[in-house]
Amino acid sequence: MPLLKSAQARFLGLLATLWLGVFVVTRSILLLTHLGEAQLSAGGVLRLYGEGMIYDLTFLLYALAPLALYLLLCPAWLWRKRWHLRLLQVAMTFGVFLMLFTAVAEWLFWDEFGVRFNFIAVDYLVYSDEVINNILESYPVYPLLAALTVIAVITTALLQPRVRRIAAAPLLSWPERGISLAGAVTAVALSILVVGQDFPRSSGGNAYQHELASNGPYQFFAAFRNNELDYTQFYPQLPETTAATTLRDEVSEANARFVDTDPMGVRRQIDNPGQPRKLNLILVTVESLSAKYMGSEGDARNLTPNLDALRQQSLYFNQFYATGTRTTRGLEAITLSIPPTPGRSIVKRIGRETGFASLGQQLGAQGYDSVFVYGGRGYFDNMNAFFAGNGYRVVDQASVPDEEVTFTNAWGMSDEDLYNQTLKLADADAAAGKPFLLQLMTTSNHRPYSYPEGRIDIPSGTGREGAVKYTDYAIGQFLAQAREKPWFKDTVFVFVADHTAGSAGKEDLPVHNYHIPLFVYAPGLIDAREDSRVASQIDLAPTLMGLLNMDYTSTFFGHNLLRPDTGPGRALIGNYQHLGLFDGQDLAILSPRGLIRRHDDAMGLSVEKAAQATDPLVRRAIAYYEGASYDYGHRLLAWQPSSSHPVRQVSQR
Repeated sequence: MPLLKSAQARFLGLLATLWLGVFVVTRSILLLTHLGEAQLSAGGVLRLYGEGMIYDLTFLLYALAPLALYLLLCPAWLWRKRWHLRLLQVAMTFGVFLMLFTAVAEWLFWDEFGVRFNFIAVDYLVYSDEVINNILESYPVYPLLAALTVIAVITTALLQPRVRRIAAAPLLSWPERGISLAGAVTAVALSILVVGQDFPRSSGGNAYQHELASNGPYQFFAAFRNNELDYTQFYPQLPETTAATTLRDEVSEANARFVDTDPMGVRRQIDNPGQPRKLNLILVTVESLSAKYMGSEGDARNLTPNLDALRQQSLYFNQFYATGTRTTRGLEAITLSIPPTPGRSIVKRIGRETGFASLGQQLGAQGYDSVFVYGGRGYFDNMNAFFAGNGYRVVDQASVPDEEVTFTNAWGMSDEDLYNQTLKLADADAAAGKPFLLQLMTTSNHRPYSYPEGRIDIPSGTGREGAVKYTDYAIGQFLAQAREKPWFKDTVFVFVADHTAGSAGKEDLPVHNYHIPLFVYAPGLIDAREDSRVASQIDLAPTLMGLLNMDYTSTFFGHNLLRPDTGPGRALIGNYQHLGLFDGQDLAILSPRGLIRRHDDAMGLSVEKAAQATDPLVRRAIAYYEGASYDYGHRLLAWQPSSSHPVRQVSQR
């Protein structure tokens, strides 16, 4: 009997056709709403749908494999049971609902991140409590689910006569089932070998085109396998001596002496001039604060009056860039001063996220109380384990008495509550005569964009615009209260974003979408001025240690931006797959499969072209990323304090 006329094949074919229809409609809607960014010719549209079909069919091979196995093993006597027909109808209803749910979820995910499902969606699944609450507060979930259920039931009812005819069709014989099973296993094996997560996404060109051609569910499951990528296996390398020499040239400063015996190591003794200054540090990492929202950066909506005023009173870096697209990337770069190695951030590499020579460890060895203060619950994104294992004690929402929390949403307490806890911690340390590093992570500037009522003139929960203005308001209130404290005159305040509000673009690494503000504010201690050198989050820790005039043994990859003899400006930016170095004019990008590209005039026309490892800009990029991956893998970034400094024991939480 012909395979395609069998009951099993016809049932699978019906489901697969419905799935393919949903995929094509989803891809078409996304394309129509992003025609300008995709910049497709007629041939490009055909290629997009052709590549999309490969992704779609590959996903269906995996997704329908369990059902295909069941249908091939189901005996004829069971197949003919009346209740089995009802079971097939229920399976069809569930399948249609799942298709519709996936399409809607993809649309909402794209609306927030500008990409198909990726490792971010995997993270969201892991931290389900926060994410579910965030979704419930952001979207009309229950009416939406009810509507999808009704559509699924109606669709199944319309298909019921067809399902009955399929159920009555002839079944495959057992030999035919064996041949079909062997063919299915072969098809799955071939798809694993031929179609990978980066097909064709690492091939350069317009990133929107690759995302539109992709398949969200396929990328979601592929992200489980590829949340950490081995640099030596997937990325271009330099000869070891060239990599080592180039890397040391990059991180070297006149006051640094290398002490690592491994040529690829960056451990060096830093001798900062002058007497050490045990000033207090309050380092505020602000959720999703893109520089573009500031009025002083050109936004006309007056969302940041406090930050715009603060800029005039601070050392402000106007060419400062985030290293990545996620909070954990920002925290990793600020705390460890390491470039974004491929895959997930070190913060989330459970079992290998602790024991580093972090900013908190360095200051703890100098007698500081190093505290990570988080507005949410620190188990999210593995933050508690990361900070507790790298020299900090942790104060998060779970540590704060309920009566001291006035407002919460899905992600945690409001910024005002976080700042109130910070003032409390600073008061306690000051009373004990102990210098402090209070490293904060805010949450209010995040969907669902909710905050206490009556603070600003934009209603809570109405969008990013209100969240940015509330974030600015809370910072203004915090500084007003801090100025009344006796410890204020001895305290340096740093405000920096963890990442921008959106990093997607037609390029894999659109540089302008990584631009964030950096304020260093300490009246009477630091002169207000603007610094225009190109820098990134990995430069913050060594700059703060230099500001304090402290000698230390460094494993930091960043520059002390206060020194006039620092190396040429550069920003290291990336996502979980693509790694870049921007020198203020051009951008080098390293991608899986050893792909190397340049974007000349990266902030302007951004002309993409292939490049070689011998290109000086590319060589710098490879040295940073190859070196960071090597040093992390060989444990060359471990905390090894000088014997002259007693190490404070940090309790594990």
